[in-house]
Amino acid sequence: MEDLYQILGVARDASQAEIKKAYRQLVRQYHPDTNKNNPEAEEKFKKINAAHDVLSDPEKRARYDRFGTADGQNFGGFDGGFGGGFGDIFGDLFEQVFGAGMGGRRADPNAPRRGSDLEMGVRVTLLEAANGATHNLEIPRWDACATCGGNGAKPGTSPKTCDQCGGRGQVETVQRTPFGQFVSVNTCPRCQGKGRVIQERCPDCGGRGQIRQNHKVEVKIPAGVETGTRLRITGEGEAGSNGGPPGDLFLVIEVERHKDFERDGGDLHSRLLLTYPQAVLGASVEIPTLIDGEEKIDVPPGTAHGRVLKVRGKGMPRLRGARGRGDLYVHVLIDIPSKLTDKEKTLIAELAKEMKTPVGTGEEGLFDKFKRLFD
Repeated sequence: MEDLYQILGVARDASQAEIKKAYRQLVRQYHPDTNKNNPEAEEKFKKINAAHDVLSDPEKRARYDRFGTADGQNFGGFDGGFGGGFGDIFGDLFEQVFGAGMGGRRADPNAPRRGSDLEMGVRVTLLEAANGATHNLEIPRWDACATCGGNGAKPGTSPKTCDQCGGRGQVETVQRTPFGQFVSVNTCPRCQGKGRVIQERCPDCGGRGQIRQNHKVEVKIPAGVETGTRLRITGEGEAGSNGGPPGDLFLVIEVERHKDFERDGGDLHSRLLLTYPQAVLGASVEIPTLIDGEEKIDVPPGTAHGRVLKVRGKGMPRLRGARGRGDLYVHVLIDIPSKLTDKEKTLIAELAKEMKTPVGTGEEGLFDKFKRLFD
């Protein structure tokens, strides 16, 4: 029996957050959809889910740490590890000698069990992140088999109670020792711990009771999401077993980059190209916003290259409407033309003269040389 902590790659004193993080990473790595035709990955995926089912439940984990199994009855071996050491082993043994008994029995193996949670990534545009959006997704998951109703038996038949364990899923072996009788409890070899035996398997699911198929679900992305936002869709995870409820679906959002806007939390950043006269004398110009279309702003006289103008309330909405919207920061760039008409050159030269600013390199340009040749 493999150690559940080793399966998830965590220490025995790992926190629930560390266990959850390790589980998510391994699920993404070994998920059947990303490892098609790889039976080893599928088997690893099953072990990962089984380990997480025990270690994510405080009560099951406590029993596993003490007895080496989540049902608290694995007294026959050391494979799972004993959280309490040899003292617990002999304590339980002497309890039997003096009549304390074995304690509680394993939970009903046919009791309803909740399905596993699923997680997948969803890409949205920046505009969708700002306004909210509806996405139609196809989720590959295990659903209850419609042919057999989830019991795994061929239609017209039903699973039978295991005649070897009586439906308990476990069998007891009594051994006599110098200290008295010792009772070991092990998984029933006939029903593999399920408590029921399927004599004729369902032709569609092969007795599993579940079929893997793509499930269509419509999800609403709320306004204000950002990369890393995790949304929970209740009841859209894997199907439960024995009539148990389904798990949940978790969507991890990734927001695509925008060609005109850069996001910083709730704020947006954009660029504004101004001519030299606009920067010097000031101007009233229209700028694009992500949500509200064109917005007119006033550029103050003497605006320098690199100055940042703040437009309040024109950024991203906060998730679920908290604290309104962020701001838009407009970064000013001065447009320096590389080609000028003769009149423009003359006017700029006169401006330079008026401002007593030396201009030019003192050398005749190539364009001027060609022009002089044909004058």
